[in-house]
Amino acid sequence: MFSFGIEHEVAFLNDLHQFADFSCTEFDHFNQIIDQLPIYPDDYAQLRLGDAGIKQKRWYIEGFERFSEDGKVIDCMPKGIEIRTTIHSSIQGAIAELSESFSLLQQAALQFGFTPVLVSFNPHYTAYEPKPPLNHYELQRRQTSPEKQTAHIAMLTYGPDLNFSIAGLSPEQVIEIGQKLTFYSPYIVPFSFSSPFYCGKLWAGLSVRTYLRTGMRPAAMVFLEHADDLIASHPSLTKIARIPSEVGRIEFKAFDSCDDFQLYAALLALLKGIALDQSLGGYALIPDRQLHQLSAIHGFANDTIYHQAIQVLKAAEIALEHDADRHLLQPLWALLNQRATPAHRFIQRFQQFGTLEQTLRQTYQ
Repeated sequence: MFSFGIEHEVAFLNDLHQFADFSCTEFDHFNQIIDQLPIYPDDYAQLRLGDAGIKQKRWYIEGFERFSEDGKVIDCMPKGIEIRTTIHSSIQGAIAELSESFSLLQQAALQFGFTPVLVSFNPHYTAYEPKPPLNHYELQRRQTSPEKQTAHIAMLTYGPDLNFSIAGLSPEQVIEIGQKLTFYSPYIVPFSFSSPFYCGKLWAGLSVRTYLRTGMRPAAMVFLEHADDLIASHPSLTKIARIPSEVGRIEFKAFDSCDDFQLYAALLALLKGIALDQSLGGYALIPDRQLHQLSAIHGFANDTIYHQAIQVLKAAEIALEHDADRHLLQPLWALLNQRATPAHRFIQRFQQFGTLEQTLRQTYQ
């Protein structure tokens, strides 16, 4: 009935202990890592190659693609490497593949002096400005969707797409689940918060990624087969499926990155429970930016966010009452009971080690 997949963005430190972003990293630096990783020919029915043709594997360079005036891809400014899993019938199947792919990536990266680190927002830069400036073709291309208009934000953020689909749903039912996830997003995103750094220092809150991103970028997106079923919104909630395996896919895009992949398992179970639930009545076409910013600063310390999170988690647990994935929700209850987020661990480590780079090196342990 359910199918699951994960896309996980990985950031790196280089051998000079610098954060390896667009300021000091070229496409070829990461491409030499990709070259070491295997190709699985059977994946192509499930995984999209992309406009630039650089998505040949389960790993590919994530960045800002540059185009010539005649529309040809001529460069890609890198921000990191994305891992994407194939489609699985179980949550743990997707987690197992993600874990294996991350291990292979880590081994290959270390050969070239790159160390994977967890971060959900660029810890040094607050803006990305394409150099050279966008040409006429690129400026026109940028106007073709709300997401292309805000692509510069994506160059600063690192986060997962947790996706699932349910067999037999109509386009209207798929859209309804996307609207439901969009409405409840500000109450569930603190389970993943991991970006309490800004301009090389501790930020005033727990997720600068959520504070700056969600609202301008989508919380959820659903992929449909026919253009007639699309709903106009800014940011987008609906999108045309680019390959047949995307039809009916529901992506949740608002979580921060996690270095404990079992937390992804818990979050996928939560999304599954919300999709199955019949008691929650909230639906939204676009994310509530103000609520997301409140959540980003205070997390579960805010009473509204905390009590709504309890309601959503209880509803998901009831919906999964007779489902084997129900037990996966336990780590979320532990965080709620402490009114804590993963970002609190980052803050403690920063206070312990004193430098951002040393703090980041403690991730993926």
